[in-house]
Amino acid sequence: MQSPFRVCEKVYMVGSADISSGMDCCVYLVDAGELVLIDAGAGGSTDKLIVNIQALGFMPEQLTTLIITHAHIDHIGSAADLRDRFNLRVIAHAEDSAAIESGKKVGAEHYGVRYRPCPVDEKLAGQLNERFIGSTKFSFMYVPGHTPGSMVVTIESEGKKVLFGQDIHGPYMPMWGGDPQLAAISLERIMQIEADILCEGHYGAIKPADEVKQFISEFLDELKS
Repeated sequence: MQSPFRVCEKVYMVGSADISSGMDCCVYLVDAGELVLIDAGAGGSTDKLIVNIQALGFMPEQLTTLIITHAHIDHIGSAADLRDRFNLRVIAHAEDSAAIESGKKVGAEHYGVRYRPCPVDEKLAGQLNERFIGSTKFSFMYVPGHTPGSMVVTIESEGKKVLFGQDIHGPYMPMWGGDPQLAAISLERIMQIEADILCEGHYGAIKPADEVKQFISEFLDELKS
């Protein structure tokens, strides 16, 4: 297993297939003056995520918020456990909240795991939302295509835009809640953010800006072909 690491000021990777569990997405920690998690892994690595947060010098008790980018099991599996342990506020888009709260169509059966449904405390609606969490402004953009309620999250760090891009790479298959036509529109909108650093759902941290643009463009071109 690799060690958790710093991506840039405020942002750390505390989970992934190589850091916490082979079934996990990339799980990011944001030091926003209070601690924020972006996604939660597939569910078998809660303790490892906590150990990784501690290894970076942070106190898990300072966690206040869990942001869920979309309702797939590898991103939501530990959500209920983390919420219960640390009294976290869970934020997700309204269009994926029913799946997160019910466990229906989250793909748990394909991973061979049991999902414990998690309440969503703040259900975002519309195309764009902004919130201050601690001292940091978080921008939430609705980007359906991977799932009906997928969203990306942007913050600023040292004057650079950091984009938590969920699963830009897809897949965009209907059986997983995908819609290729909506995905193409969403990827074009994501391109317009002009991020300097992309924290992707499985590919990890991508930088600088020209590499971020190239990465997104490759998957957008596939959808258009």
